[in-house]
Amino acid sequence: MPPRRHPTLRQRRLGAELRRIREAAALSGPQLARILDIDVSQISQMESGKVGVSRQRLRAIANACKCLNTPLIEALGNMTQDRTKGWWEDYRGLLPSTFLESAEHEDFASGTIKVWSSAFLPGLLQTSDYAKGIFGRVIPGLTIHEIDLHTAFRTQRKNLLARSPRKNLEAYIYESCLHTRFGGTKALREQLGCLVDDSYRENVSIRVVPFDVDTYPGAIENVIYSFGEVPELDTVETETSRGPLFFDAPSELGTFRTIIGRIERAALTDVESRDLIDQVARNLKD
Repeated sequence: MPPRRHPTLRQRRLGAELRRIREAAALSGPQLARILDIDVSQISQMESGKVGVSRQRLRAIANACKCLNTPLIEALGNMTQDRTKGWWEDYRGLLPSTFLESAEHEDFASGTIKVWSSAFLPGLLQTSDYAKGIFGRVIPGLTIHEIDLHTAFRTQRKNLLARSPRKNLEAYIYESCLHTRFGGTKALREQLGCLVDDSYRENVSIRVVPFDVDTYPGAIENVIYSFGEVPELDTVETETSRGPLFFDAPSELGTFRTIIGRIERAALTDVESRDLIDQVARNLKD
């Protein structure tokens, strides 16, 4: 089969882990190719996600690299067997590929997703009118059809989380997000009411970081930290004006774990947060 032109986020991640395994063994691409008796170009194509990797080939690579991390190899083996076409593929060509990768990132999470929001409320908790208010602020401007398409995609992400008992969402929200009126006062009031309702769901925790904390605890960007099948497969996504950025290097994951830990310690409890959200909603003036 010819190499893939556009590997998915998951395919690229599998390749990146293969590269880390090889580099940890201090083997070059040509050296590993000689051990496996394959062309060196196959090594670079596997590590870039441009060609598939069988479970058998994965084990051959692990053995050649003397990798004894059995849980990681088993988790990667599961990735090699995944042929599922994600629901987001229906939007390919209609939305930027970065949107699709955000949905794939959430789907890739094996259990808990932790979100830190400092600019706007988490996408996985947004109402349609609030989301439209955000997309309506994009520069260059979007057409009404494009705004509706972006909003429908975000709503589908939210609905899938609500129907997925195996995924838990921990949302940490800086208090300023409760006051920013994307879509206007009515949209924000409805959004805050939905936040209160969502906070009662068994798989959702919503905690607010108040203005009066001693110091600003988190990153400037909105951060999504998802837990993989094993810690090595955790992933971080930061939302920027130019689209999402993804981080998966061990040092980067360690940094964001520290950031999330600070945010957790600074946040109000679920009950205190619910009371604050309700109070802000009731005090909104038209």
